[in-house]
Amino acid sequence: MAKRLTRAESRERTRERLLTAAAELFAERGVNGTSVEQIAERAGYTRGAFYGNFEGKHELVVALLAQRRAREAAEISALAEGVGSFEEMLRRLREWHVERARHLPEWFILRTELTLYALRNPSARPLVGAGELEARALLEGGISAELSRRGVRSPADPEFLALIVHALEDGLLRQRFLTPDGIGDDVVVDALELLMRSWSSGDSGAQSPT
Repeated sequence: MAKRLTRAESRERTRERLLTAAAELFAERGVNGTSVEQIAERAGYTRGAFYGNFEGKHELVVALLAQRRAREAAEISALAEGVGSFEEMLRRLREWHVERARHLPEWFILRTELTLYALRNPSARPLVGAGELEARALLEGGISAELSRRGVRSPADPEFLALIVHALEDGLLRQRFLTPDGIGDDVVVDALELLMRSWSSGDSGAQSPT
């Protein structure tokens, strides 16, 4: 006999289903092209169930942004857990990127839609920005640790190096999505490996971009 859910558990399940349905529809039709009724129907609920959990579509979008931010941060943190070397981290990253490539169209479209929504709705921008800062902070820590392990002086502020890597990742994934021929699933890792090799060469003594 299935365990009876508490009211809190039932509410949480309803919210999760609504968020999942919204993510699917946003990727298919865009945020502006998706209605509350469509989200509720896709999740298997009524319009009343939607408004019992969210005041409107904007609140749902904000909740979805927070969910995606937390999920991505957890995934990256898990990748770094117990890593013994940079080579091992690269191997884990390659596996992660290859797995993510299976869902790249859906992931990239949804990311783009949420970014566009934030650009059009200033109140949502801080949440999107917070996710970007968290991702860059994780990269900064990894870059700093690896340069320190190699006994190499950072060629620039590690925060700036993390920004470069993060921006490069966005650009490479866009190219991978639009022109996949000749671009591997783990192209981002190839770029990171190349950058780290260059930054570890010891040829540059600069500490900040000018």
